[in-house]
Amino acid sequence: MTTARMRRVNEAVREVLAAAVATEMKDPRIGFVTVTDVDTSPDLRAARVYVSVLGSAEERESALEGLRSAHGFLQARIAAEMRMKRTPTLTFEYDESIERGARLSRLLEEDE
Repeated sequence: MTTARMRRVNEAVREVLAAAVATEMKDPRIGFVTVTDVDTSPDLRAARVYVSVLGSAEERESALEGLRSAHGFLQARIAAEMRMKRTPTLTFEYDESIERGARLSRLLEEDE
């Protein structure tokens, strides 16, 4: 699969998941969660979903646990929204890039 096609698939999966998390999830553990990126394997059997969570470390872990328990529902949303031969198995990981960027910004501001 070409890199351009993989990029389109990743973005489409990210959009479906972001919409489902924002509007359809009823789990109280899932608070302020943003789906930041999706990395799908070339054979479309697996997808690593990166999320950022607003809150403490405990809230982050709770939100990740809620997402892991809802992976079947989220996979079904992908299957319903997209025409794919296979629906990828989802794994959720915390995206530290936003936190790292904020820390770098603070460090740069301190130097001024």
